[in-house]
Amino acid sequence: MPLEWSGLSPELLLALDRESAEGLRAQLERQIRDAIRAGRLGVGERLPSSRELARRLGVSRGLVQDCFAQLQAEGYLTTRAGAATTVAARACPRPAPAPEPPPVPRLIADFRSGVPDLGSFPLADWLWAMREAGNSLPTAALGYGEPRGAPALREVVAGYQRRVRAAAADPGRTVICSGYAQGLGLVLRALAAHGVRTLAYEDPGAPGATSLAATHAGMTAVPVPVDEDGIDVGALEATGARAVLVTPAHQWPTGVVMAAGRRRALIAWAQRRDAFVVEDDYDAEFRYDREPVGSLQGLAADRVVALGTVSKSLAPALRLGWLLCPPALVESVVAFKEGDDRGSPTLDQVALARLLASGRYDRHLRRMRTVYAARRATLVEALAAHAPGVRLTGLAAGFHAVAHLAAGRDEAHVVAEARARRVGLYGMTANRSAPAGTGGACLVLGFGNVSERAIATGIAAVADLLAG
Repeated sequence: MPLEWSGLSPELLLALDRESAEGLRAQLERQIRDAIRAGRLGVGERLPSSRELARRLGVSRGLVQDCFAQLQAEGYLTTRAGAATTVAARACPRPAPAPEPPPVPRLIADFRSGVPDLGSFPLADWLWAMREAGNSLPTAALGYGEPRGAPALREVVAGYQRRVRAAAADPGRTVICSGYAQGLGLVLRALAAHGVRTLAYEDPGAPGATSLAATHAGMTAVPVPVDEDGIDVGALEATGARAVLVTPAHQWPTGVVMAAGRRRALIAWAQRRDAFVVEDDYDAEFRYDREPVGSLQGLAADRVVALGTVSKSLAPALRLGWLLCPPALVESVVAFKEGDDRGSPTLDQVALARLLASGRYDRHLRRMRTVYAARRATLVEALAAHAPGVRLTGLAAGFHAVAHLAAGRDEAHVVAEARARRVGLYGMTANRSAPAGTGGACLVLGFGNVSERAIATGIAAVADLLAG
């Protein structure tokens, strides 16, 4: 796609050698010709005006006009009265088009998990917040800023976490990061620098991503089973690990909420072992038929790192999150953050601070709870109508559920057959560290980015596969 310029002359790198035996016009013609042949100038791209190019090169305008006329005669350039000179469509032979990949059939329903309703992103509120941030931001704040994050956002996030999650949040120990992946990487490197060599994680969970992050930090990752009360602390003790990654508010992917007794046992383990808990506050914003559960970090701020983002509450594209760090780790986390990128984008941080402080963020969450609750109800009703033998769990919060298939069902076969019917289903196997076939055939059904109509249509289309 050619660049568009509104009343401005585009830049073009050309250099004339006045010591060369080759004339200036010949040099200019050759360099423009070569730029077109090499693809530096694409078809339809605009050249600088003859007046502007002459000024930049220190030559007469007539020389440039003669050069343009010659290249136009050769078919490299085209010009129209009152319009800019551009690269002609026939200037370069078009390469043979690459073979088109076969079209991917459009799914009638895609139950991919972990994706919020992207169409409900509060764009008007975000643009308002960006304008407010731009209007209020002092010039000095346009520098690199603090690697731990904009003070305005750290202050607002800490207050929000104290109010909504009962966290022991301190702006001085709050570090802004660019999403979950960076946040986890920063914490793991800080833990490794603190002498931690083994990271435990929930099973089922996210074995691939967690193991990769641990390896990058120089650590070993080991799975620990999850039951109906959360992570098995006895099994955790047996691993010898001094750090564990958990999702206590809505365990990924089983959906269980960590029981109060299990929370106390986990904190006691961390204190006894001089260990740390990394709390991924996954899906904490969206709950339906259960009482609010506070964060683990609020129970032991010296032993728990709380990691939160706006990827699920707003959109993954914002790439903004935060870490509530224990005193022993905060300086290491800040140092690694500074080494990574010197800090997340300041203007976006200030905009998020404005969104949170204005109450518009809370208003958006209330609306989305209603939207997801309706989709959750539609999923339950559709399965009850078309595949009543399928048991659903993990529905207390978030926007995914686990469907337990009938005995003897082959998870991979169900997923493949559903895809042939243009329905995207996703098995639990990818979330297990154990070999395929253990734990029974299950599907992780995300309903965050699927309309109610698509949920009903999709379940009806694959009902026989689910029910067996």
